[in-house]
Amino acid sequence: MIFSLDVQKSFVKNIREKERRILMENLLISACLLGIACRYDGKSVKSVDVEALRKKYNLIPVCPEIYGGLPTPRVPSERQGEKTMMKDGTDVTENYLRGAKIAYELCLEFDCKKALLKERSPSCGKGKIYDGSFSGTLTDGNGVTAEYLMARGIEVFGESEIEKLI
Repeated sequence: MIFSLDVQKSFVKNIREKERRILMENLLISACLLGIACRYDGKSVKSVDVEALRKKYNLIPVCPEIYGGLPTPRVPSERQGEKTMMKDGTDVTENYLRGAKIAYELCLEFDCKKALLKERSPSCGKGKIYDGSFSGTLTDGNGVTAEYLMARGIEVFGESEIEKLI
């Protein structure tokens, strides 16, 4: 069977694209940043800047809250010291820890050295999170998953730091 030059070029182009994707670094990323409606309010926060990451990384989506067994939508949660509490008083600390552990397992499985996570989240937030009073007040701190990953050597970035990854 003889293939035209155009077919051969297309075949080579497809092979090169597959090789490029195999060689790209994997990046764990909050699923809500990719447009997946998994936030507590059932919405997403897709960032246009995230599209530029696709050119450099294989994106591995994660929602620790869902992996931890929480529904979408769900009652808002905030960290209160070592605990994570829903606004209605339900203690969801174990759900958040379970989700953090699964996120780390994904990092190991896909050899992710970096993670891009949703800022201010009680799970994914890095540097600043809500203070636990459900008043919208920010305080210094990290979400459960961000803290868990950083403690295990994963470099964590918030979405405002995307330029550091591109």
